Amino acid sequence: MTKEYLILKRLLSSLLILFLVITLVFVLIRISPGDPTQKYISPKLSSQLAEEVRKSYGLDEPITIQYLNFIKNIFTGDFGISYEYRIPVLKVILEFLPVTLMLAFLSITMQLLLGYFTALFSVRRKNSLIDRLIRKSSVILYVTPGFVLGLILVFIFAVQFEIFPSSGFKSFYYDELTFIGRIKDIAAHLILPLLTLSIPGAALFYNYFRDGIEDVMNKDFVLYLKANGFSDKIIFRKHILPNSLKPILSVAGIELGFLLSGTLVTEVIFSLPGMGRLMMSSILSRDFPLVIACAFISALFIIISNFVFDLIKVKIDRRIWKEILS
Repeated sequence: MTKEYLILKRLLSSLLILFLVITLVFVLIRISPGDPTQKYISPKLSSQLAEEVRKSYGLDEPITIQYLNFIKNIFTGDFGISYEYRIPVLKVILEFLPVTLMLAFLSITMQLLLGYFTALFSVRRKNSLIDRLIRKSSVILYVTPGFVLGLILVFIFAVQFEIFPSSGFKSFYYDELTFIGRIKDIAAHLILPLLTLSIPGAALFYNYFRDGIEDVMNKDFVLYLKANGFSDKIIFRKHILPNSLKPILSVAGIELGFLLSGTLVTEVIFSLPGMGRLMMSSILSRDFPLVIACAFISALFIIISNFVFDLIKVKIDRRIWKEILS
């Protein structure tokens, strides 16, 4: 097997997973009880009018025909019209997607940086009191539910000290601010949501970084390099850190995928217009096209993030190719 064959195989399997996900969501949303057209229909209206409404949404056809039409439209990039917003689904998603993208990339960056530098600080003070405190605290922070952490942060920094806004993406006077003022306003609104998303993840990455670095530091080749006069900085940068990144990159790919698919709890607590909140509202309103499109985008982000981080992992450690190809 060649590298190109393995990459092509991975891409095809990813497309198959994506197809199965949207198919499953389509079937589940169609067979679930309820009728999305009922909220537009008054009991006083005739049954003929109700049928006309169902026909306009294409819900009068058998589910197999609806599915085939859906698949045909997907290949042309047409997810249909949102029942709730009355505009193309992709336009709705493009309005909510930027907030989720911003939160996801900022959060994964914060998680990795906080996890790395805290692990480095802890390893240098191995078995000390501060090291033991950090390790125990990391477990507590990781298992703390997101809604609990978010409410605690809101109570402390928004209610008690009134440092940061408690909700929203921007202030009501946002349009009156200068360019720099707008950036500061958005940043102030994002700090608490980012902390809510990043603290548990940083605690997780801290343990991965710490255990990985400590494990590699005890390898025989590290002692060999030290015996041959290599400096600690070079050994750490060129040998210890790269060899400890394999499990971290795997977890980072999964974490980024979930962040990109929408962080429902955080978006609800802080009233942020993101993909997670959009998905929940579309499910509750039975907006079939929007639910399926949100599921498609979420699955696509998870697949892409895992694929990209796998490529990074292979780039850092070329021995992975040898293991796969052997």
